[in-house]
Amino acid sequence: VDARFGDPQRPLLVSVRSGAAVSMPGMMDTVLNLGLNDRTVEGLARSTDDARFAYDSYRRFIQMYGDVVLGVDHYLFEDRLDEAKRQHGYGLDTELEIDDLRSLVQVYQEIIAAQHGAAFPQDVEEQLWGAIGAVFGSWMTPRAVTYRRLHNIDNLMGTAVTVQAMVFGNRGERSATGVAFTRDPSTGDKRYYGEFLVNAQGEDVVAGIRTPQPLTTAMKEATGGSLPAMEEVMPEAFAELVTVFDRLEAHYRDMQDIEFTVQDGRLWILQTRGGKRTTHAALKIAVDMADEGLIDRDQALARIEPASLDQLLHPTLDPDAPKKVIAKGLPASPGAVSGKVVFSADEAERKAAAGEAVLLVRLETSPEDIHGMHAAKGILTSRGGMTSHAAVVARGMGKPCVCGAAGLSIDYARARLTV
Repeated sequence: VDARFGDPQRPLLVSVRSGAAVSMPGMMDTVLNLGLNDRTVEGLARSTDDARFAYDSYRRFIQMYGDVVLGVDHYLFEDRLDEAKRQHGYGLDTELEIDDLRSLVQVYQEIIAAQHGAAFPQDVEEQLWGAIGAVFGSWMTPRAVTYRRLHNIDNLMGTAVTVQAMVFGNRGERSATGVAFTRDPSTGDKRYYGEFLVNAQGEDVVAGIRTPQPLTTAMKEATGGSLPAMEEVMPEAFAELVTVFDRLEAHYRDMQDIEFTVQDGRLWILQTRGGKRTTHAALKIAVDMADEGLIDRDQALARIEPASLDQLLHPTLDPDAPKKVIAKGLPASPGAVSGKVVFSADEAERKAAAGEAVLLVRLETSPEDIHGMHAAKGILTSRGGMTSHAAVVARGMGKPCVCGAAGLSIDYARARLTV
């Protein structure tokens, strides 16, 4: 409560987020944990009595700031992180210990000095204005421009930038972060839908680097997963979340896409927006909300884009046809599709332009892949869940998408997919 920005004893950390009038999931930049430097990280460690948490937040911040603000490729940081995990035989980021994290912070700063030609900024005011400038600048990145063109979003003047005090989902086993929808964005069914990760921050969920856990026990049973649901491991926070879902949906009179964090058992809502959905789901939600009295008949009709009705005519697999299943993943966006496998967005765009039907296969997609996702007939990823970038963008485009097919091994360098 008494934290101050840049205070070496009790530092206040902030997130810098975009806020355009129309939701553009994953297209705009965000910077988390801003306000950390070599002095304030020690203050955070002392004031929280948790040095591991402090240095975990610092290595996340350096990577994000390096990527978003300074233009250093994020894979350079990821490679060193994977190397550190391999050296110690760790499977997950959460297994890294304080000494590992201190070393990574040093290595990350060396990467920035080498790639950027200047040291990582220690002045928190400089950090803040750098991040604000980068978020404003991300409005005109190729991915954001492409997204607006594909979705006919025009006449917008730009984006707002929101500076928010940080809450932390990476404070241990009583902390978590997640993304949730107030209804199922694939089918439109009136059931809570979403995923969360214990001891993590928001980027971990949407980037699809760790396999997230389901929000509800019903969702866990439906997907046949073994990971415990939030409803089971954090029942108090989940009950509060359900109350918030109902309040927000009643207020906005539309299905909501909500980002939340639980810090030491306490729930915080970070943002809400109208959720991306398939046309099938949009129709069901509009009809159901009219029946529930949330909206009237005219509003329900106006919510369906006439051009999007084409999605309802997409082919599906014949349930009685013989199938040879080579791997299983999560049904992120429905439809049946076939085509040649490609491993990059550029190749997908190139081959599609030449008239070939292609399937974009990635470990996980990133906002830079938007043009290839648009060109492909379908999208397949080996990582990520139902609220990952690939899942959310594919649903908005009406593209069939399977996420988190963990049985697939994808080798970009050799352009090979093995099961």
